[in-house]
Amino acid sequence: MSDQAQEQPKSSALLEILNRSNARRILSLPAQDVGLAEHRPYPFVAIVGQVEMRIALLLAVINPNIGGVLLIGPRGTGKTTAVRSVTGILPDVEVSDCEEGVLAEDLQSEESRWLYPDCYEKYHAGGQISHYEPVKLVELPLNARLEDVVGGVNERIAVNRNVIRLERGILARADNNLLYVDEVNLLDDQIVDAILDAAAQGQYTVRRGAMAGTYRSRFVLIGSMNPEEGRLRPQILDRFGLRVNVRGLTRLDERMEVYQRMRAYRRNPTGFIHQWELNTAETLEEVVTARERIKETQIPDQALQIGLQLVEMLKIDSHRADYTLFEAARAYAAADSRTQVTVDDIRAVAPLALRQRRSEFMDTFFESQQTEDEHIQKCLDTLTTPA
Repeated sequence: MSDQAQEQPKSSALLEILNRSNARRILSLPAQDVGLAEHRPYPFVAIVGQVEMRIALLLAVINPNIGGVLLIGPRGTGKTTAVRSVTGILPDVEVSDCEEGVLAEDLQSEESRWLYPDCYEKYHAGGQISHYEPVKLVELPLNARLEDVVGGVNERIAVNRNVIRLERGILARADNNLLYVDEVNLLDDQIVDAILDAAAQGQYTVRRGAMAGTYRSRFVLIGSMNPEEGRLRPQILDRFGLRVNVRGLTRLDERMEVYQRMRAYRRNPTGFIHQWELNTAETLEEVVTARERIKETQIPDQALQIGLQLVEMLKIDSHRADYTLFEAARAYAAADSRTQVTVDDIRAVAPLALRQRRSEFMDTFFESQQTEDEHIQKCLDTLTTPA
């Protein structure tokens, strides 16, 4: 993305918070003796630079319909740090207390009486079947098996209780949360396909013999990879909504700022996070507001036409490109406190949504097919034209 394109987001009320730099005030404060505390992620608003990466992550959590984010870049450029910090700017989510992971909306139909008998009875008797808790970042390990991801028979319960029961997998446990797949290009293709299908459908079904279970999987998918370690299949690459090319910072003052902030964070994580609490709270409030505003955000015909013409001009075949482009533009407008998308919003998100969707192979393939079709028609004309 050009320097001019990176400057545009500063007009957004939400993105202005990301670009505030009060590090000198924060770093000048004395370290407090706050005692031992559990590990907490680095503050999202304290990340230096990387505007495009932060914009993409914000758009994805404001509008999950975008389809997730893929971060591509070398090691040590802050990809994992940024992803783990996103949970700090998200509101609490509703979590089911039932073993099947169902919520009130799943218990409205009559068939739910037989699918989830225990929860159905408890819910309709006025009992509480859910609670609220902070959003979790569910990380998928590289050595995960397909059964770990989608779920399967709980062998421990089968042996100890002599009862066969399906156990929810990582995808179901990531419902209403963030699913992070680091080094996604190194995962088995079968597992990646299962993740992408579940993310696209919002649910998936597991069948083990005569048993079957359908689980919700409405999560924000975030992947990261180092291209030095292998490429990602084109069909998988297309399934991610936004793509960000993450590079190391080039300005010396920004790299110095990264060092100073990381030094302060590692010296006293809890104190450092506390000093950024106000900015984090402001960003959290903006995200919550943008999530509500996007329900009313519309795209006028002019912006739609410009977006469609851009996709056509780039010769992109995937219809997913159109959908991602417009959903990202809606999120960008909502983040900027507007309910009407403009052409400038299309311009701001177009590189994120459309880069790497062009395929030279497919262009060459269709050209060769067109040549073949023309040859077939020419032969037919020769046979059917009277001498």
